[in-house]
Formats: sequence, structure tokens, C-alpha cells
Amino acid sequence: MSQTAGNPDIVGRGNREGARLFRQWFDGLGQAAEQERGGAYVFVMGSLGELLSTFDLPLVFPEINSLQTAVRHAAHEYLNEAEDMGYSPDICGYVKADVATQKRGGVLPMGRVPRPAIAVLTNACNTYIKWAEIWERMYHMPAYVLDVPGSRQDGQPVRRGVAGFDRDRRYVAAQLRELVGVLEQVTKKKFDIDRLRQAMKHANTMSRGWKRVLELNASRPSLFNALSDGTIYLGVCNGFRGHELGAKYFDDLVKEMEYKRANGIGTLVDEKFRLVFVGVPCYPIFRRFTELFSEHGGTFVNSTYLWFASGGTNLGFEYDLADPLESLAEGMLVGVSDAMDSMFFQTHALARMVDEFAVDGVVYHPVKSCRTTSTGQADSRRALMEMRDVNSLFIESDMMDKRVVSEAQLKNRIDAFFEGLHSRRQQSAAGIA
Repeated sequence: MSQTAGNPDIVGRGNREGARLFRQWFDGLGQAAEQERGGAYVFVMGSLGELLSTFDLPLVFPEINSLQTAVRHAAHEYLNEAEDMGYSPDICGYVKADVATQKRGGVLPMGRVPRPAIAVLTNACNTYIKWAEIWERMYHMPAYVLDVPGSRQDGQPVRRGVAGFDRDRRYVAAQLRELVGVLEQVTKKKFDIDRLRQAMKHANTMSRGWKRVLELNASRPSLFNALSDGTIYLGVCNGFRGHELGAKYFDDLVKEMEYKRANGIGTLVDEKFRLVFVGVPCYPIFRRFTELFSEHGGTFVNSTYLWFASGGTNLGFEYDLADPLESLAEGMLVGVSDAMDSMFFQTHALARMVDEFAVDGVVYHPVKSCRTTSTGQADSRRALMEMRDVNSLFIESDMMDKRVVSEAQLKNRIDAFFEGLHSRRQQSAAGIA
């Protein structure tokens, strides 16, 4: 059934409200910049939005700001400006776009972001640490790096019951207590544990909702496109983490998806093939990139991007409000290590996605700008092909730099991929092994 069917007040509400909230969040950053209030510069893999909101620090996500320059077809200006300053073409495109943004006084195509008062980051991506050092040199502000232990081996994620978990949790909790002291110094505000408890309550609602939304997309037809619609949901997931508006949004999103499933309402695409996406989207031609698949009836039912870019919310982890700081440490440990697993130990999870979501094909998309998400994808693809009899596609472009994005080459590869899917289906129908 077409997405246009059903109650128009419910169907499509997540996209409409998500776009509105994203605009509201960014307008708030613009107001903070005008008032010369510093923000907390954070990243999607471990933002600690619950804690930072208790100190009234606006959350600035440089990754999200940078990708917006690509979506709005302005990234090349920012990248060229940073490269003229001496930054290599091989450096992460997000970093270079942000450097140019800072040199422009925080000006972006959508508006303006405040300068950093503090940077709070994790070791989930090695680039985060070097990126924060750039801000330290520019603004002489503090950067706090949380060292979060990761999984020791494939198949043993960092969870309760795994050897060393309690030790790892205590290690993260000690760093959080130290960070609270740093935040008190930066903001000149006293830490309020009751405000943290309230923010964590809202975060629990978001986590329950996001996990349920992801589960519901196993429906036939799929209820949303993990590549296009999912990116909107992620914006709210990060920008409104620990916020009442974010909690309500995900409550409403679950209701929308439950309604669509009950009424057999899918996406705007006549779904013929169900796909999983691995990596970061191609933002310089984001709309067209998605169309190259949807024109063939391909819909993305899940992706590793919805996994690692949601800050652990995909797990449905819920905080123990009776012991906020210790539980926050546990959530941080589980969420960040899980995000790292999505890049380093992804194959078994992808195999489960293939089974649970009835997947026809897996699309691997390594990008020039991000070695962290791209390294190992070829090996993961080979391993997955040994574990599951499923078609796969390996295409390369970039998340920021249009100079290395060739729509014609992508189209040729994607067209051939779908020819293979059609051929496989015809052979299956004819009883050919």
C-alpha cells in the first residue's frame, strides 16, 4: 500500500516533525552564537547529552554540521578553504568542513553555530581526538576525552556478565566524575543530579522508542527507508537526547510505525528488494544516491549507520534512575563499545539482519573521507558471503567530497547489482539452484 494512504495526520509525521525539530535545534544554536554563549562540541558516538544538558550547554555536533554542507551542495567551498590552509585532501572531510566553519565564525548554510566552550569526546573514532586538538589550538578551551573500553573480540560485546565488565564500568564512572568537575569549572554551575535523573528518564523513552522503530521495520513492506528517513530520525536522536521533546517524538514515531504496520502502509517505493546499507551515506548527491536504489524498487530496511550514529540508543538500553552517575557510565560503556563494534565486529550482526529483515542484498559503501568506517569492509563482505547466501554490492565514493563522487559510475554498478538480484529471483522461481 502506498505511504500516501491512511491517516495523513499520522503517516509521514515522523519526517515532518523531525525536520521541524532539527530546524528548532539549529535555530537554538544560532541564538547561542548571537549571545556569544559557548557550546559543548560533541560527537554522535558518545555525546553525553544527558549530562551536558544539566549544565545548560548547547550541543554542537560538528559531524552533523559538516554533512549539512554536503547535503546543501556547499561542501566543496569549505573543503577547498581548509585545503588552502594546508589540510590534506586525504583528511576526513568532516574535519576540513568544520575547520572552514570555524574560520568563518561558525557560519554554515543553515545559519551559525557557537564557538566551543568545551569539547567532550570519546575514543570511538581516532579522528575525534585530533579534531579536538584543532579546537584547543584555535580557542584555548578544554577538551575532555573519555577512554571507553571496547569489545575484546568478535562475539563478546561489552555487556553485563562478560569478563571485566564491572571493572570497565568503574573505569568509565571515574572519568565521568572527573568530567563533572571540569564542567562545573567551565560553566560556573553546580552539578544537579536531579536534572540528570530527569534527562536520563527522557533518554530511556527515546531508547525504547528507537529500538522498537528499528524492530518494526522488519515488516513487509518496510515502514521507512533506513537511508533517507532514518537520517531524519537520527537528527532528533542526537540533537534532542535527554530532552522531553525528543522523548515525545519517539513515542509518536513508534505510534506512526505501529499504525503503518497495522494498515500495510510502506514507503513511497513499490518494494521489490530489501537491502541493508553498510557505512556512511553519500551526502554530496544524497537524494539522487537514494533514488539510484529506489528506482529499482530497492528499499533499505536497516543500516550500520543507524547503529553507530545513534549513540547506543539503538540498543534500547535504559538507565537506572536510582543510581544516575553509575548507570550513565554503564550506558556510555555499552553504547560506545557497541558503536565501535558496528565498524570492527559487524559481520555477525549483519548476518542477523539478513535473517531477521529478510534481506535480498547488502550494500557496502566505503568512503575516502572516513577510514574508520571504511577499513575492513571488503573483509567483512567476504566473511558475510561465506556465512549467508545473499547478494552484495561494493561501491566507493565519499560522504563530503563531490570530486570523488561519480554518479555515472555509481549508476552502472547499482544497475548491474539489481540485474543480478532480478536474475537470482527468476532462477529461484524456476527452481534453478
